[in-house]
Amino acid sequence: QAQLVESGGGLVQAGGSLRLSCAASGRTFSNYAINWFRQAPGKEREFVAAIGWSVGRTYYTDSVKGRFTISRDNAKNTVYLKMNSLKPEDTAVYYCNAAPAVAMTLDEADFGSWGQGTQVTVSS
Repeated sequence: QAQLVESGGGLVQAGGSLRLSCAASGRTFSNYAINWFRQAPGKEREFVAAIGWSVGRTYYTDSVKGRFTISRDNAKNTVYLKMNSLKPEDTAVYYCNAAPAVAMTLDEADFGSWGQGTQVTVSS
């Protein structure tokens, strides 16, 4: 399985932007779909965005459509999540997940591997 390391989290004011990175090592990165999930305090981990391994088709949860963009650079073994127009409700620990296919549920994602997470805090 791929080993994943997230970075790029931090504290930002509402309306601001951050770019998260998910760097992978191990098995062939380009064979994995990369999925971003987030977990806010007291809530379940939820799907945010995903990018497929072949043609790079992208998927987003409704609450981030038009604000977040997921992209991948297979040459750098890295996936990015650009987050614009951030809102306080985006505050969470963000996790990337590498799986054989796009995963929008935890059951699907658990077929893959997880990073350690990066904290995103959006102040109002």
